[in-house]
Amino acid sequence: MIKVCGKHFYFIVPVLFSLVFFAAAPSLAGPRQIKEVKVAGNDRIEEAAILRVVKVAAGDEYDKKVLSDDLTAIYNMGYFNDVRVSVDKAADGVTVVFTVSERPTVRDIEFTGNAVFKDDKLKENVDISAGSILNINSLKRNVTAIETLYKDKNYHNVSVKYKIHEIEHNQADIEFIIKEGKKVYIKEIILDGNHAYTDKELKKKMETDEKGFFSFFTSSGDLKTEDLSQDIVTLSDFYHDTGFADARVSDPDIRFDGNWIYITIKIDEGPRYAVGKVDFTGDLIFDKKELYDRIAIDSEPFFNQKVLRADVLTLSDMYADKGFARADIYPDIQRDMKKKSVDIRFNLRKNKPVYFEKIIIEGNTKTRDKVIRRELSVFEQARYNATKLKRSVRNLYRLDFFENIDVKTRRGSADDQMILDIGVTEKATGAFSFGAGYSAIDKLYVMASVSERNFFGRGQLMQFKIQTGSQAREYSFSFTEPWLFDIPLSAGINLYSWQRDYNEYDRHSKGGQLRFGYPLFDYTRGYLSYAFDASSISNVDAAFQYLIDDGTLTESSVTAELVYDSRDKAINTTEGSRHQVSLQYAGMGGNVGFIKALAEAGHYFPLFWHTVFFLHGEAGYVDQLSGKQLPDYEKFYLGGINSLRGFDWRGVSAYDSSGNQVGGDKYVQFNAEFVFPVIRKAEFMGLVFYDTGNVYSTGDKFDIGGLRKSAGFGIRWYSPMGPIRLERGYILDRKKNAAGEYIENKGRWEFSIGGAFD
Repeated sequence: MIKVCGKHFYFIVPVLFSLVFFAAAPSLAGPRQIKEVKVAGNDRIEEAAILRVVKVAAGDEYDKKVLSDDLTAIYNMGYFNDVRVSVDKAADGVTVVFTVSERPTVRDIEFTGNAVFKDDKLKENVDISAGSILNINSLKRNVTAIETLYKDKNYHNVSVKYKIHEIEHNQADIEFIIKEGKKVYIKEIILDGNHAYTDKELKKKMETDEKGFFSFFTSSGDLKTEDLSQDIVTLSDFYHDTGFADARVSDPDIRFDGNWIYITIKIDEGPRYAVGKVDFTGDLIFDKKELYDRIAIDSEPFFNQKVLRADVLTLSDMYADKGFARADIYPDIQRDMKKKSVDIRFNLRKNKPVYFEKIIIEGNTKTRDKVIRRELSVFEQARYNATKLKRSVRNLYRLDFFENIDVKTRRGSADDQMILDIGVTEKATGAFSFGAGYSAIDKLYVMASVSERNFFGRGQLMQFKIQTGSQAREYSFSFTEPWLFDIPLSAGINLYSWQRDYNEYDRHSKGGQLRFGYPLFDYTRGYLSYAFDASSISNVDAAFQYLIDDGTLTESSVTAELVYDSRDKAINTTEGSRHQVSLQYAGMGGNVGFIKALAEAGHYFPLFWHTVFFLHGEAGYVDQLSGKQLPDYEKFYLGGINSLRGFDWRGVSAYDSSGNQVGGDKYVQFNAEFVFPVIRKAEFMGLVFYDTGNVYSTGDKFDIGGLRKSAGFGIRWYSPMGPIRLERGYILDRKKNAAGEYIENKGRWEFSIGGAFD
């Protein structure tokens, strides 16, 4: 027998097998054929796993060198204290037996010296577990993993060692001994070679910065290698985008000195180039004037690589819109070292036009294919069009049926054929929603609704809603078919019954609406609807009887509406606009008659860091028809979560000669919001806002100085149940009575589930 390992399994040093083997088996001088290879002494490690790492096999010629290598290979598995080999000869061949002594199993893992990370966090980053076989290689790997965890938090002086405590029954406890050291911060970032820009200007472009006074809160001075790598790219791009086409920014030199880090970045700026001549050559399918109008590099004072890349994409899209999806757009850049300018020639090669051979839709288990295809602006056998393809994707997102839409193109059966693959991931479109709120009119109320936005996968919308409180009760049902008769003609019906107890009177109303819509222009639809309402008025306050009488008011009206909607998404919009104008004529029978005109506009401006600025405005005017009544509830009031936040619902109104609040015949309203992500992936947003507007009676003049004002903040969660809003408004121009006392609250909280301004 030959013992190759030392006494203690964690201080094993292999010895030269060949010398020992010659001493132990001098009689095996000549070659022998190996008839069998065995493993002995193994309990937990399977024999097959051990034999997989050795080269020797039955039928081979006996070779001491191969056995020596196999012995080392078994030891390097890391699972054994001792490994021995014995050779038994016989007349018909040699039997090789590898005898192993297994390492103990791990009973427990302990950490000492750790304060920055708790034991649970450290255990998450090691791959050794209780019951596993002790493996020296694994121990070393986990030491490195723990050190990396600390270094990622800028504890670069950390030291980790391990100690093995043997216990009975061939078990062992592992102790990781950690010396954390102090946190290391960036002391100085040294920029070497910059002349056109100061250190301060360049450091503002970087995420990495030096330790500041408030580093505990701002994390300034922390070294994050991924941020530093991106900073090098950012600085390089900054130079290339400001005329320094030859600028080079070196990889950072990082030096650790005690508890400080020093970073040196060398910069070779090179000359600064102005933009010289810009020209086009190759397959020109557009007039040069049109090409010049679409690019921006020719108006830049200095060569700008970012603008040039954008121009290449613009030209590519122009050619793709004509069906040349595989057009090659290559800018040839010629430097004039004397003039320090760059001449740019766009080489345009259109290649063959490409057609959509097939459009394949996958992933829709509920939504029918035709519901998706009817939103596409591209068609099979039609020429490729990049703009229409982008529009198609936007249309699908606006349906709000899908969490994700993956669009890929691949080569078809020929060079001029393309297959369009559209993969969708559906999301829940049915919802049970609820909300609650409080207002001076409604007091405390609750709302619940059941809706399905993709009924039976046909894209139909159905909703049933109940709202009840101490002052109002409402029941409503609506159904919308977006493609009646398989053409883009939408049709819908609304039915409702609701009762509201105003301070001045009570109203119990029943009615319905039939509506139709059809696309007229790009992003623009026209709507026509007919509505009938029968309202029973009772308990009219004596001071209010000159405006409305007890009895039944019947209203029969038709409304024409024009809506422009280019938003990227109907919910959590980030860019686009929604504008609408409507004209309602009531007086087609019944005793209520008026003409009402409404106009509304809203635009979303995408800003930095996924923030959005939203501007919204609306106005309305109503005029009573001769011989008909214009009830107060058809006039205008403002206040509440969807108009002037901070004011009570209907808290902004006109006033009669006695100083009573009454509905106005015209109003204006403006809203501004800055929306920012709090948890972007969960669509949890924060916002600050400013609202202003007012309501006017006949004869009142519009006075911009007389607009009511409020401001505040809030949060929104675009949940599966719908947008959840919690917002706090503060009235900025609270009214006072003759005694100088405020007669309005400072503001109020409001909560709702439903849509925001659109």
